[in-house]
Amino acid sequence: MESNKISIVVLSDKREQLQMAGMIASVGAVSGNEVLVFISMNAMRYFVKGADEKAPCEGPVGELMAQKNVPPFKMLFEQAVTLGDAKIHPCSMAMDVLGIEQGGLEDYIGEAMGLTMFLDECKGGQVWSF
Repeated sequence: MESNKISIVVLSDKREQLQMAGMIASVGAVSGNEVLVFISMNAMRYFVKGADEKAPCEGPVGELMAQKNVPPFKMLFEQAVTLGDAKIHPCSMAMDVLGIEQGGLEDYIGEAMGLTMFLDECKGGQVWSF
């Protein structure tokens, strides 16, 4: 039986990887897939309420995305939640390490989740890592 579940681990702080993760989340969600996103490590700081830091580019495509006004990755993640069946959860360990309180992240981000629960939730579907 084919699963329509897409799970995405987002831990990079690089613009291109964050952008691709956001695109997969939003396109997957609006295409009728169940999408689960787990935000951790270096990616977490971009999802703190009020954060306006720009993610550094890895190469020329990242620079071009900025010049051509490609929709920002945060907007894509928010659209995945509001327009589709996406759920985004921060890593509870990363929140502890970084001193981020529940409620300190963007409003479209759900409750903190541990890695064990995430791995259990993503069984039987695609898993992507960025």
